[in-house]
Amino acid sequence: MPYVQINTIKGMLNTTQKQRLLEKIADVLVEIEGGGNPEFKKSVWINIQESEAEGWSISGLRPSSQQIAQFIAARDAHDNKQNAEGAT
Repeated sequence: MPYVQINTIKGMLNTTQKQRLLEKIADVLVEIEGGGNPEFKKSVWINIQESEAEGWSISGLRPSSQQIAQFIAARDAHDNKQNAEGAT
């Protein structure tokens, strides 16, 4: 039984994004480890752990909650623009 733990910054993923991530990871595990057997999905455990931005560091840089909020706003604006263009 595979167990996958995903660590991310709190607020980076909304509910829809988390659901998509859980589904896609489960699908990949079914394909690779389960040999394509859809019953294998019943044994896949996936956990998303979220922690505050200040608890993260990359190359010595520590993001603030405000920086994460700005990133999310820019990402969502970009996604909304792409969705609007796709609808026309």
